[in-house]
Amino acid sequence: MKIGLIIYGSLDTLSGGYLYDRQLVEYLRGQGDIVEVISLPWRNYAAHLTDNLTFRLPTGLDILIQDELNHPSLLAANQGKHPYPIISLVHHLRCSEQRPAWQNFFYRLVEVRYLRSVDGFIFNSQTTRNVVSPWIDDAKPSIIAYPPTDRFGAGLPEQAIIERAQKHPLRILFLGNLIPRKGVHTLLDALAHLPSLSSFTLDIVGSLSVDAAYAHAMQKKAAQLGLTSQVTFHGSLNNAPLVEKLSQAHVLVVPSSYEGFGIVYLEGMAFGLPAIGTTAGAAHEIITAGQTGFLIRPGDAQTLAAHLHALATDRTLLTRMSLHARERYHRQPKWEQTAGEIRNFLLKMASR
Repeated sequence: MKIGLIIYGSLDTLSGGYLYDRQLVEYLRGQGDIVEVISLPWRNYAAHLTDNLTFRLPTGLDILIQDELNHPSLLAANQGKHPYPIISLVHHLRCSEQRPAWQNFFYRLVEVRYLRSVDGFIFNSQTTRNVVSPWIDDAKPSIIAYPPTDRFGAGLPEQAIIERAQKHPLRILFLGNLIPRKGVHTLLDALAHLPSLSSFTLDIVGSLSVDAAYAHAMQKKAAQLGLTSQVTFHGSLNNAPLVEKLSQAHVLVVPSSYEGFGIVYLEGMAFGLPAIGTTAGAAHEIITAGQTGFLIRPGDAQTLAAHLHALATDRTLLTRMSLHARERYHRQPKWEQTAGEIRNFLLKMASR
């Protein structure tokens, strides 16, 4: 097959969505397919809408995958008869994120028009499929294909996880780009509620430049809360430096206001890290509350603080949840299997 993939910016961008796109491209090329990555420039939403004045569908393809993130740029190009099937790869809808209702009303109008313009869907979770379903024709073909979560292989051995659980203080890891949706502000507020600053450390790993103003505000907030000696902002890490942080941590906390799936939770579980996410989005498909981690309401810093205090003071609880988290990771389908199912779906769509 000759396949196109439309994205914003670089395929090497460090985020869960781009990891999905990148590993899908690698798998398809490994199967002998030709994959052309069509990159549109990152700009603001209004500027992306102006792409409709000039952008047209590429030629010479058997099938085109569009990362749904690009929806504002593709409304005009997708109208009318398509020269080949167009598949939308949906990580999550922009209008699912927390923001003023009037803004999401506008985004929903644009997003629904886009969703109705494509021929089929790849969804990254059942939750994402359920969110999209009311707005589309259910007769359109689709597949639920969970993201790649096994890039670190088997993770950490069981005995190493048991031994690590006895080490003090509690080492908390946040992993994600510093943007408001990821909830670093909630995590910092929670730490300020803990009874003893000596009971924890926090490593914040993620880009400080995607939203530089927010990242700076979080560094200032940590200082204002008196957390400077406990909290370290590392910026983006990958490969060996990231594996080191995952291996050293006790718990992964990413209290996002919305996650379409949450690759990071399962990646942490490979290292025996109980995960703390929120009830908004698909985190519940990964985290079993009280067993492999905890789910809080978005913005609920007090409950988050209570869970962290429990893990810091009850190492039997931490050990049990850590081992359950590792077991949950090993139950997840491997990416090779999932990517194969995606390719079969694309072959069927291309032959229609």
